[in-house]
Amino acid sequence: MKKRYAICGVSGRALGMFAKPILTLFSGTCELVGLLDPDPARFELFRERYPEQADIATYGEAEFERMVAETKPDVIITAGRDDTHARYIIAALRHDLDVITEKPMVTTGKDSRGVLDAERASKGKVTVTFNYRYAPIHTKIKEMVMEGKLGRITSIDLNWYLDTYHGSSYFKRWNRERELSGGLSIHKCTHHFDLVNWWIDQKPLEVFAYGALNYYGSEGEGNPSRIDGRHCTTCDEREACDYYSRWNARSKHMRVPDDHLDSLDAGKQASFPYSGYRPDRCIFDSDIEIEDTYAAAVKYDRGALLSYSVNFSLPYEGYRLAINGTKGRIETLEYHMPGRTPFPTPVQTIDYFPLFGSKETIHVVHREGGHGGGDPLLLEDLFMGESARRPYRILSGAEDGAYSVATGEAVWRSVKEHRKVEIAEVLGYKQAVGAGHSEGGSR
Repeated sequence: MKKRYAICGVSGRALGMFAKPILTLFSGTCELVGLLDPDPARFELFRERYPEQADIATYGEAEFERMVAETKPDVIITAGRDDTHARYIIAALRHDLDVITEKPMVTTGKDSRGVLDAERASKGKVTVTFNYRYAPIHTKIKEMVMEGKLGRITSIDLNWYLDTYHGSSYFKRWNRERELSGGLSIHKCTHHFDLVNWWIDQKPLEVFAYGALNYYGSEGEGNPSRIDGRHCTTCDEREACDYYSRWNARSKHMRVPDDHLDSLDAGKQASFPYSGYRPDRCIFDSDIEIEDTYAAAVKYDRGALLSYSVNFSLPYEGYRLAINGTKGRIETLEYHMPGRTPFPTPVQTIDYFPLFGSKETIHVVHREGGHGGGDPLLLEDLFMGESARRPYRILSGAEDGAYSVATGEAVWRSVKEHRKVEIAEVLGYKQAVGAGHSEGGSR
């Protein structure tokens, strides 16, 4: 019998990452039985792409209970705007259904606690699609840590860079509204926090962070003039905007692919059919209040310390990582999207430095597919079950999602409140999450 899936949130990610493989690659064991979204125009786009599914059952955003009763799904997939995830995850768990959710799992620590409590009372389970875990470089790092190459992990340095093309895109879209996305310390940085948590197999305890809005908003140095309400596709000043002219010819508008369907899809620039959503809002609007730069320190339950930074407006994209332990150190440097990098980029490798020994450079077989080759492997685990060949757990659960969201919230709260923020406080627990663990760094 085929497993039955229903999707809440008909986004670009939902169509490409979930609907397509269910209807094609995994159609022998899976079937799509329902779609839920506040915007009927998205159902029409689905039918245009998959005409053989023209009779699929569709539901409005308040019709979740009806959808479950009529379509009888086994699994709910949540892939809509970030702030919508919690309501459908918790509702699905109340029906003892499994859930697959896009990251971030939710947008607040309070909602994270709600999901954890709902899962404990349910026969269903939550899976969060942290696809960065599956990139071959990242799984190799996990294996090296597990093999004891580094000994006990003492510290991690992770610096993440987003270029002016990708970084600015978040400030054109709904992501720039903290109540919808949690801010970028949640929407984007959960990827990074989850990677570290998974690599070192430790839980975050407390966070101290600084942050600022340096590039975007009305005070941004690149702002041609202090006018609100502009849009890139119609702006009279776009030729004077470096963020626009760097990536667009005067005769052709280029945009960052958006996982959430928008008004520019399918050449419909004039009609704005998808919930009136525009991905070309001005990055210099005065209502932008989220941060574009962070520096944070995170303490873990078994003594590891993370030094983390992220910048959303740089000349190139990628990250620099170092993990230190009592037996050695590893380093790796990634240049993401070489086609957008203004210089030749090397193939990513891992440098291993034993504490007493010579350096080794490790080359990793790279795979095709999104997110460093991680997406195809993630899909296999989601729809075929986890591979028995792996000696470690890789699919993320509700607790993983909660810790990554709580770390992100602790970051922006620390920035706003100028204090250390405990993860237990964010999640609404009375004692430290890691109480009872010995801390190797305290001796």
